[in-house]
Amino acid sequence: MQLQLRGMTKSFGDLVANDDISVTIEAGQIHALLGENGAGKSTLMNILYGLLRPDSGEILVDGSPVAFGSPADAIKVGIGMVHQHFMLVPVFTVAQNVELGDERVGPLGFLRTSEAEEAVREVSQRFGLEVDPAAIVEDLPVGIQQRVEIIKALTRDASCLILDEPTAVLTPQETDELLAIIRGLRDSGKSIVLITHKLREVREAADVITVIRRGRVVATAIPPSTSETELAALMVGREVSLTVDRGTSSPEAQTLQVRGLTVYDAADRVVVDDVSFDVRAGEILCIAGVQGNGQTELVEAIMGLQDRVVGEIHVGGTVTSHPETRRMLALGVGYVPEDREEDGLVSTFSLAQNLVLDTISTSRWSRYGIVDYARIDAGARELLAQFDVRARDAYVTAGTLSGGNKQKVVLARELSRDLTVLIAAQPTRGLDVGSIEFVHRRLIEVRDSGVAVLIVSTELDEVCALADRILVMYQGRVAGIVGRDSPRDDLGMLMAGVVPA
Repeated sequence: MQLQLRGMTKSFGDLVANDDISVTIEAGQIHALLGENGAGKSTLMNILYGLLRPDSGEILVDGSPVAFGSPADAIKVGIGMVHQHFMLVPVFTVAQNVELGDERVGPLGFLRTSEAEEAVREVSQRFGLEVDPAAIVEDLPVGIQQRVEIIKALTRDASCLILDEPTAVLTPQETDELLAIIRGLRDSGKSIVLITHKLREVREAADVITVIRRGRVVATAIPPSTSETELAALMVGREVSLTVDRGTSSPEAQTLQVRGLTVYDAADRVVVDDVSFDVRAGEILCIAGVQGNGQTELVEAIMGLQDRVVGEIHVGGTVTSHPETRRMLALGVGYVPEDREEDGLVSTFSLAQNLVLDTISTSRWSRYGIVDYARIDAGARELLAQFDVRARDAYVTAGTLSGGNKQKVVLARELSRDLTVLIAAQPTRGLDVGSIEFVHRRLIEVRDSGVAVLIVSTELDEVCALADRILVMYQGRVAGIVGRDSPRDDLGMLMAGVVPA
């Protein structure tokens, strides 16, 4: 099936997300859409899948114009989409999830479970997507859950599969397996649209790359003849260094110590299980692991954002078994939360207000107990320029910014404080490669200034680039602590709960 998008334009208010975009996707081809976050890739594919309607432009399937009012219309002509955040019901079986919305029902109204399972088994075997149709989805590894999403689309006779950031939550081994599956689907005649920002993976998998920047197509590239550096420059519009000049670290005194930390959720389940580690001044310890293995709850517990916590946390000479957020901030602990929307910003406050949220009462912004708004204004303008926050001025509300710009505001606030410890969860999530380059450089500078830096990241390339040591978490426990030069395959095994031989 050949798909053509011609002159696609889509605006949201004053923001032009897609600006006269034209792309052709051929049968038996892996076509990558590459671009920074906010470039317009997902908007374009949501139009193709019937989730959005364009302001102008047309879609052609095998040369004939079509119009999609909903995903059901797209599915009917053979288009399937696997979203970055899986659309699965955790307590259902694989077969139940695959059949959901298109159930096989007998004459008395009973589901034909055995037929559904056989259909899943046939598709999974035909395309090399081995999975047990009777397995409960929540019991499956993330990589297998993704296979279920792909099977869902294939059982509906999808000729074109749209994969939105498909490797975002996978281990290196799962990523390699998925790329092999994608190539196999292509070889069977399927069209694959791969939405991604990962340069290495797109060069490994794609046949054709369309680069989108700020809503426009800026280039079409062929992977073998286009380097990662060239692709990065096309994405951002300038030359970008893809390597981190991290220099040599000089670790000093133990500054952050975590001892026997255990966290329970509301259902009394252990989500962090007896975790202990140290971070020294002047070093970066990165916590690696597939999302959902206790990393979020661990850093929230350290910052006093979890209620049911056992264990001790040492910051410098201060020891606490029940940390409070205000106290941790007062001890010089900076915090870049994973969820910038809920925990990092007040969306109805201005950027200037958000930049002084936890320091407004200090002498930095107040004189004799009176807030110095002129100083706040000057400081805000300086930080917004320094971190390339794209906003009209310092007094627009944080909620009006794109995700990447919101992240920059949080980073600007935390990295401008006097810090003893910096905890950063997913510090570059939502940023383009140029902004990532800047943030990585700043994190190294923070380390070199004598701060103990703890980074949580699901991006293994980022972990390997920044870490002095790497702690891998699996199912709430420490699977291992290794040096930064450990082989990627060994890290991937630890992320899957397997200790390398």
